[in-house]
Amino acid sequence: MSQSNTLLIIDYNLSRVEDVARIAEHARTCHGARSLLIRANPSAHDASICDDVIDLDPTRPDFVEQALARLTLWRDTLRGGLVFSDNAVQSGAQLLERLGLRVDCANLALGAFNKHTYRQSEAVYSQLLRSQRVLVPDCVGITSVAELQSFANAHPGGFVVKPSCEGNNRGVVIVRPGDNLQVVLDEVAPYLANGVICEQFIPYRREYSYDGIGALSFITEKVSASGRYPVEIAQVLPARLSLTEQHTLQRTGYLCNLLVGQRDGPFHNEIKMSDDGAYAAVVEPNRRPGGMKIWSLAKAVYGVDLYALWVDTVLSDAVPVALPPPLRQAATVMLGISQDDFFTPQGIDGDHLFAQALAATAQHHDLQAAELRIGEFGWLTQEHRFVHAVPRDNADFIAQATVVLDAESVDIRHILQTLRTQWLTVLLAVQAAQPDRVRSAVPVLEATV
Repeated sequence: MSQSNTLLIIDYNLSRVEDVARIAEHARTCHGARSLLIRANPSAHDASICDDVIDLDPTRPDFVEQALARLTLWRDTLRGGLVFSDNAVQSGAQLLERLGLRVDCANLALGAFNKHTYRQSEAVYSQLLRSQRVLVPDCVGITSVAELQSFANAHPGGFVVKPSCEGNNRGVVIVRPGDNLQVVLDEVAPYLANGVICEQFIPYRREYSYDGIGALSFITEKVSASGRYPVEIAQVLPARLSLTEQHTLQRTGYLCNLLVGQRDGPFHNEIKMSDDGAYAAVVEPNRRPGGMKIWSLAKAVYGVDLYALWVDTVLSDAVPVALPPPLRQAATVMLGISQDDFFTPQGIDGDHLFAQALAATAQHHDLQAAELRIGEFGWLTQEHRFVHAVPRDNADFIAQATVVLDAESVDIRHILQTLRTQWLTVLLAVQAAQPDRVRSAVPVLEATV
């Protein structure tokens, strides 16, 4: 391996550690490159998957200058860099610009992290966006009940309150007419220091994401909970769309990329679309691969490893242009519990449990075992913690899994509905067999897939 050939990876969200390992391995085996990771409080596992690690927080105001000083030993070996977290989307791009490495625009990157900044960018180009049938929601920053009340008066039908700089649906609250605004403010109080916004309710029911890297794109269908906490329950690929719907989402996603400065790198833009497929609105942009294993779904459906492509684009002249037709259906599903409870996965064989649920699901839909397969399964944490049966954010799920469907006659969305029910059934059976556990009793499903 060449000592003068290093890939710099700037930060990652904790759940993406195995994706970092995949990136480092591809850089090593296909490009002969060492991997150097920068993140705050790196773990022993970080040191085991990357050749070198620098302990530095990308949210520090002096991150770029500190990083440049710490990179002295590697400066002449750096060949390419990846920014792999929301926290680092701007500071990481600024660092790569200073290093003279290929990266998308740093000046516009804040819009892909701060939701208020993005809405302000939309407002500047509102006439252009509306001409393309893209809704630009009203949006204001708030710090008090009085400001909440003012926005409520202007939007009597309801609106959304959410942190400016948080992911995974944390802190998102749907405000309905008559809701206690002090309670709403109390719910988002932990996020006030970094900004909280009120946003006009987007009237469109369906939600998708415009995903990809460079000029390569695909569309993923999102399934979210209804009610007060619109938590993501599943991601489905490929999305089932008419030609008009595809064009609407592609047009909106591309405009979103322009506003946040995306050109060559990855993107995951969350978009809602009207029932007639003619209008859309951006929920939020991201200049990183989508969460919930979306790029893993893409590999199963299209046979293309986007993580490998990402590395190739910064370490070579590879330019991804288009994906082949889909080979099959795939989905990521979040798995919960039946009743508000404390839960720990210790002592439970999660892989076996999920295999049981999937086998029961296949039988219910008259599928052969080979037609419905497990992609990945994992507990979200090993900690003993309190979990809500009706999730308030993604932390209220206990596990995440991907499934692959090779049968064309069945819609995978129907599979997921059955699978979530079967999961609760087999989980309850395990808990009932362990009397020292707190048991859940009645399955609670808030949203239909």
